[in-house]
Amino acid sequence: MYRAIAANKRNTVLIIGLFVGLLTALAVWWGYYSGNGSSAILIVLFVLGYTIFQYFAASRLAIAMSGAKQIEKRDNPRLWNTVENLAISQGMPMPKVYIIEDPAPNAFATGRNPENAVVAATTGLLEIMDNNELEGVMAHELGHVKNYDIRVSTLVFGLVSAIGILADIAIRMAWYSSFNRNRNNGQMMAFLVVIGVVGWIIAWLIGPLVSAAVSRQREYLADASGVEMTRYPDGLASALQKLGEFGKPMKRANTAMAHMYINDPLKPGLVERVFSTHPPIPKRVERLSQIGRGF
Repeated sequence: MYRAIAANKRNTVLIIGLFVGLLTALAVWWGYYSGNGSSAILIVLFVLGYTIFQYFAASRLAIAMSGAKQIEKRDNPRLWNTVENLAISQGMPMPKVYIIEDPAPNAFATGRNPENAVVAATTGLLEIMDNNELEGVMAHELGHVKNYDIRVSTLVFGLVSAIGILADIAIRMAWYSSFNRNRNNGQMMAFLVVIGVVGWIIAWLIGPLVSAAVSRQREYLADASGVEMTRYPDGLASALQKLGEFGKPMKRANTAMAHMYINDPLKPGLVERVFSTHPPIPKRVERLSQIGRGF
């Protein structure tokens, strides 16, 4: 298990590093061919600034998009006690607990660190899970918090979004410059179009692939961390099997936060599965069975 955790961390760092390198190359290319080297610095600063904004706003946005409602212990003692016992066992601060009124079984965690963590479960999840399975799911979510997974996924999302904005700006600048037909302006228009197209490819093809790859690695890691907390792999494995059997799209599913859930809330088709933020449930269950043999 510990080898798998270490491998997932290394792969995530490698993937993000390659993506940031690609972004830097695009910024330098823009600065070189536009004749304004300082523009590369401005691009990088914009991307970093937008990513920081996403980083601090991620939790509030996730709660708003999911329609989750915060609860206290008296509202749902079973869920509250499960989360509280796990947090105490790990020496973690008690996260805020939310419930989503949705028959689709699912759960997510968010928060930039354990002190600002949020965990949420749908009413559908609470209905179909027994106590061991619910503990496995909540341990998985606290594993995301403990491993700072949301920080990683939020940074990736911010980078991808910022590049998409820059690509849109480049395309619009090219369109406006088309009104001026002089030769130099024509060259600049062509350059902006190329930058815009490359930016869109990164934002809408390479970016989602990177985000999905990072998220899949973190799901495996959270599964392993959850089992480390409970010492009972069968609980999470059984919960995942139920999610695979009973899973259905959520009412307020959103692609921007799909990576936060324990199970894909969108139920994508064949093409979308290439960009899926979640590894197949059978593979996750298989890994849990291998971990179980190690205890």
